[in-house]
Amino acid sequence: MTMIIDAKEKIDYNELSKAAQILRDGGLVAFPTETVYGLGANALLREAVDKIFVAKGRPQDNPLIVHISSIEMLEMCAEIPDKRVYKLIERLWPGPLTIVLPKKECIPDNVTAGLDTVGIRMPSNKIALELIKLAGVPVAAPSANVSGKPSPTEAQHVIEDLFGKVDVIIDGGKCSFGLESTVIDLSTSKPYILRLGAVPFSILKEILEDIEYDPSILAGNILSVPKAPGMKYKHYAPDAKMIVVKGKIHKRIEKMKEIKKDLETNGHKVGILCFYETAQNFESQYKIILGSMFDYKECGKNLFSALRRFNHLGVDYIICEWGEFGIEYLALENRLLKASAYNVIEVL
Repeated sequence: MTMIIDAKEKIDYNELSKAAQILRDGGLVAFPTETVYGLGANALLREAVDKIFVAKGRPQDNPLIVHISSIEMLEMCAEIPDKRVYKLIERLWPGPLTIVLPKKECIPDNVTAGLDTVGIRMPSNKIALELIKLAGVPVAAPSANVSGKPSPTEAQHVIEDLFGKVDVIIDGGKCSFGLESTVIDLSTSKPYILRLGAVPFSILKEILEDIEYDPSILAGNILSVPKAPGMKYKHYAPDAKMIVVKGKIHKRIEKMKEIKKDLETNGHKVGILCFYETAQNFESQYKIILGSMFDYKECGKNLFSALRRFNHLGVDYIICEWGEFGIEYLALENRLLKASAYNVIEVL
């Protein structure tokens, strides 16, 4: 039976210590972070890490991120090749940034999908940090959902997917970002963003001027073993088929209405995912507003919960609008493309 710990109002350290002991001993604990809920296991125990893949149904060649609570844990888990690492963590840790570094021997190969690198981050969520401190071990943790489904941003999402498959679920309320961490590779001479996420590209560019993002992030053509989660496989997918309509505002609204009419004529139940500014253009009882098109943070925070709401509504199709936005929106666009399996209609 899965134990649920309510930590929304305050942290009960007796309860959190029990969860930490379960982690240390090789059990699975789902916990909140500032990005999404994570499914944690002791990163030093191969057998514990194996349980993550079973619970999620996760492919074995999809590496895990290791969560830490101190610089000492970082230096225990990974080699620090140069001062760029400390330059980034001075500005952005604790926080939603994962850094890929050469791994040390204490990290089992199943954490890294056999690679000689490991992704590490220090979460800023207090519950997550305290849990790791109490456990006294680094914690391998992907998102706490069935593999391929929308990431969990509330404890209820974790309960829906993993109740009975994990030992503990810690309810810390809604996540503040709602998109996963940004992943940057510092294991080579050229810094690369492997996964767009909660830390915008523009902020990283201020710190490391020569940083770029891998073009395959938006192309969806990763074929080899990925160096970071979220690069290769279909992710974040709702139960319904999803269509992203991209273009100038009036053109995309017109196209969305046309697609909706055609699908409904053929007897399909159609959901609409739109912005506050365009919502009045769509008549639908299955309409969900993502947020303001001028607020990428709000839209990112709402995305995964919106996709899960469509699951509860039982729609057959979701039609989502998108435009030509700035670089701050790249992470959100990446998630929409993956959720739709790159099913995009561009209108000029």
